[in-house]
Amino acid sequence: MEVEIISVGNELILGQIVNTNVAYLADQLRQIDLVAHYQTTVDDEPERIIAAVRTAQKRAQLVFVCGGLGPTDDDQTMPSVAKALGKELVLDEDHWATIQANFERRHVTMTPENIRQAYYLADGIALANPVGLALGTMVTTGKVTTVVLPGPPSEFKAMVKQSLLPELKKQFRVTNSIITRNLHFVGQPESLLMDEITSTLGNSPVVATSYVQPAEIQVRLKVSGMEATVAKQTLDQAEARIIAREKQYYFGTGDGLNLAGEVVRLLRAKGYRITAAESLTGGLFQSTLCSVSGASNVFNGGFVTYAAGAKEKLVGVPATTIQKYGVVSAETATAMAEGARQAMDADLGVSFTGVAGPDALEGHPAGTVFVAIAQKNYPTKAWQLKLTGLLGRQTIRNQSVAQVLLALYHRLQAEN
Repeated sequence: MEVEIISVGNELILGQIVNTNVAYLADQLRQIDLVAHYQTTVDDEPERIIAAVRTAQKRAQLVFVCGGLGPTDDDQTMPSVAKALGKELVLDEDHWATIQANFERRHVTMTPENIRQAYYLADGIALANPVGLALGTMVTTGKVTTVVLPGPPSEFKAMVKQSLLPELKKQFRVTNSIITRNLHFVGQPESLLMDEITSTLGNSPVVATSYVQPAEIQVRLKVSGMEATVAKQTLDQAEARIIAREKQYYFGTGDGLNLAGEVVRLLRAKGYRITAAESLTGGLFQSTLCSVSGASNVFNGGFVTYAAGAKEKLVGVPATTIQKYGVVSAETATAMAEGARQAMDADLGVSFTGVAGPDALEGHPAGTVFVAIAQKNYPTKAWQLKLTGLLGRQTIRNQSVAQVLLALYHRLQAEN
């Protein structure tokens, strides 16, 4: 089956925002064995929307049109799709009442144009919007099914997951013959990781595909055409072999996992408190921890010690240590981690000091990073991360945080 995704919006055409919706939808479709071979982006001009829809109708059997369902004059997607398909628009009276009640409850003045968000395509079905106001719609004309979805990512993702996918599985009789599993890795270059995984799988029927995230690599394992029990056993065996080989880079299996979340989960399970002293990362580690719900159970606060004087004043790094070894050193990283842990009376203290670039510091090139983990009643461990300066300043900072989180994950796991 040919699938096409049409994204609508001036802001997409002008490069003002990144089109995360198309990546999300394509990924969700791929998981049920529907591949979008065509992906088109058009502006908010009705005639171009109509032309894009009509072109898609000629080459695809499933067409998605995303964005432009708001109440303003430039939101022309629903009437344009209706014109392209020769359909009328139908008012969902119940949803219109819901929209009016929403505005009344929030004590916000509603404009008459908001009624546009309660229309859907005649002869189709209305797709509920779990977190927003605009309805989606799904209609089949001849051999082509067309789906219209809103643009705001929070609404889009919720509608895809809760309203669209169940309808697609029902209409296209999608079975569970394709079963996937997601493995998560940090610290191993993608090409090397995939070479080793491919070698490990050998002639296995399991297919492995990698997806690079900002601070990790996600590897999806897939089997198809097997009975569910056999498929699970096949994936279990493949996963076990891969983890055995890539254990030092692995931090979990499943959907929706992230490394910071796993570290917070383990810290909570052990009743540990953590703190940090950060130089080149400038608070990024602490911010990453705090992005996880429940982080307040394991983190009370920490330190950003960018300058040498701040390292001395805030976490008690001896001036003699800095004078003898420099701020970019394992010795300074050790003193920072220990000082932070003691200052906050935490179970664990971590530190980051180094050169994010682009210029060198103390004779060290960009990418030279020293980190440390100090734990109550254990010797402090400090080590160097050898990151290439070609990565760029922000990527060096991101990878530094990710590698320390991975070290924490393995340390906490080992205590189980």
